[in-house]
Amino acid sequence: MNRLIARVASAALLFGLAAQAAQAADALNGKSLYLNGPVSGGASCASCHGPTPANNVNGILAAANQPSVISGAFASNKGGMGSLFNGKFSAAEIADLAAFIGNPNVTAAPAASLAPTTLTFSGANIGQASAPLSATLTNSGNAALNIGTISIGGAAAGDFALGGGSCTNGASIAAGANCTVQATFTPTAAGARAATLTITHNATGGSSTVSLNGTGNATPQATIALSASSVDFGKLLTGTPSSVASVTVTNSGQAALNFSAISVSGASAAIITRAGTCAVGTPVAAGGSCTVTVQAAPTSAGTIAASLTLSSNASNGGGSVTVGLTGTAAAPAPALSATPSAVAFGSQTIGAAAATQTVTLANTGNVVLNIGSVGVTGSAAVTLSGSTCGATLAVGANCAATVSFAPTSEGAVTAALAVASNAPALQVGITGTGTTQATAKPALSETGPIGFADTQVGSSAAEHTTTLGNSGNAALKIATLTLGGTNPGDFVVGGTCAANVSISSGATCTITTAFKPTAAGARSADLLLVTDGGAQFHLTLNGNGVAVVVTAPSLGISPQSFDFGSVVIGSTAPTRRFTLTNSGAAAVTLSGATFSGPFAAVADSTGCAAFPFTLQPGASCDLVVGYTPTSAGASSGSVTIQSGSTTWNIALSGQGTASMPNAAPSNHGGGGCSASQDVTDPTLAALLVLSLIVIGWRRRNRNGGAK
Repeated sequence: MNRLIARVASAALLFGLAAQAAQAADALNGKSLYLNGPVSGGASCASCHGPTPANNVNGILAAANQPSVISGAFASNKGGMGSLFNGKFSAAEIADLAAFIGNPNVTAAPAASLAPTTLTFSGANIGQASAPLSATLTNSGNAALNIGTISIGGAAAGDFALGGGSCTNGASIAAGANCTVQATFTPTAAGARAATLTITHNATGGSSTVSLNGTGNATPQATIALSASSVDFGKLLTGTPSSVASVTVTNSGQAALNFSAISVSGASAAIITRAGTCAVGTPVAAGGSCTVTVQAAPTSAGTIAASLTLSSNASNGGGSVTVGLTGTAAAPAPALSATPSAVAFGSQTIGAAAATQTVTLANTGNVVLNIGSVGVTGSAAVTLSGSTCGATLAVGANCAATVSFAPTSEGAVTAALAVASNAPALQVGITGTGTTQATAKPALSETGPIGFADTQVGSSAAEHTTTLGNSGNAALKIATLTLGGTNPGDFVVGGTCAANVSISSGATCTITTAFKPTAAGARSADLLLVTDGGAQFHLTLNGNGVAVVVTAPSLGISPQSFDFGSVVIGSTAPTRRFTLTNSGAAAVTLSGATFSGPFAAVADSTGCAAFPFTLQPGASCDLVVGYTPTSAGASSGSVTIQSGSTTWNIALSGQGTASMPNAAPSNHGGGGCSASQDVTDPTLAALLVLSLIVIGWRRRNRNGGAK
């Protein structure tokens, strides 16, 4: 008995110490997650709870330093939070959110990053000025960044000059803002020339520098430039040729460009046909151009991978430049999707008129869909009350199936909308509850999708109004009304309907939606409305952004900055996807990306192609960036993306944390063990009581043995 109690006490003590060794949560990372949403994208906490937890909108302060409250809300789908966030936050991120809610006024110092760290100018003839290159100074901190002086020094300082840019001596850069500094290169001698651009400031380190490099040319040379560094044939059907893609090759140098070889190589070279005006033995004059065309004709399913290589006498490119040729080929196959993927009616009064919701079925395959049947299985209280689906559905087309719920007895009801076709079988789960109590009966005036007129980037389309009515015999409250989906930031929601608004029996409220595109191309979002009775409604919002005509390259980046929060050194690097969108009217070729700090690009088959690559007007791709701290403390850095003399900057930050399994307990910001800052940990109290019991038992047993 003595040994058993001792073992229990030891185990309890070890448990308490292990609990206290947990790492403290990162309130700054929690702030970023709260305002920006999950790293993988989607709705933000601020969209439902307001810009600061201090306002306690929807009772958010109940989660202050309480990660379990947030996890419980996700698990129970409280206010539709499960639908928005289940599986999107890690346990550490949930702890960070709780820490920020407990400390909404968390602040940080200014942090400066100057990127790129090197500006390399194209070769220029002696005495001739090159095109300007720019670097971006970003304040990724939370306080003003004050600039001291901007200067150029070094061995060949006289070959470089400052000119243009928005950074000036004595300027103040607000938190999250940036400015640019420009330099030009006019070589005074042949060969490699180098200098250093220095900006002094009040951030850590006191100054930031950029290396300046250029080459003075004594004789004219040819320079090659491509209109595209990659060609994506897209999704193709086997046996069907792709459209012809054209790459323009331009000689931007001062001497004739001569090709020594033009070839296609790689695993898919046999299915690529090459043509065009570029040819070996046909020089391209200075300032002139020629074209190379390529076409793919896949014979089997799989990935298309090949390379177009042009070898020449150009002074750049290392003797040859390569254009990646990619795409996918698939055999004809049907596919079917449903929106929403589940239907929730909530509570409905027995004997009342049936509640209805509509499911949109879409053909997402590459051949015509043959529909065998559309019906409802499960409870007889759920029926198919309408359908626009015929025997076939064209590629990209959709149809609607309406289901009704009229309970005849109390209790939960489950059913499914089942669709049989030449695609894999599809079932949409349906839930509801029958009750004899008075209940609300919410219904939207339309089922969507809501399509907006084509709208110029930065402008707004006409508002669209949707009505939420309550034909039941009890009031309802709106628990959640928020935007999610792919591009929630391109749409605006207003009207009299809002979270926590009550709608009495027979009353209505309105939801106004507007389209304000931030980038060109197709944009979409999902409007989610959840009532306190459990009913959920989805409205799909669609629009097309029209690019503003500009002459300079235009690239939209979302988000433009990101804080990775606290990351343990040596752990798996967290990643963030940054969407690059060509919002201009002409194709933009991104020549490269320069990283500073412990940040780097992460290879991802669903992300952007390898640099250099070209984005067509309205096109977008995701640049995937990882954070791998090598030392403890704050990290700052950036990604600078180049296109000729134009650059764009993404400010990055994070906090490296050393792994300390035996560290003292800490609960700053609400994370870590259960010990609070006033040291009232119930676990410690329990351990103390248990220890006293064991000591007393041992003394009593010892005294008894001495008699």
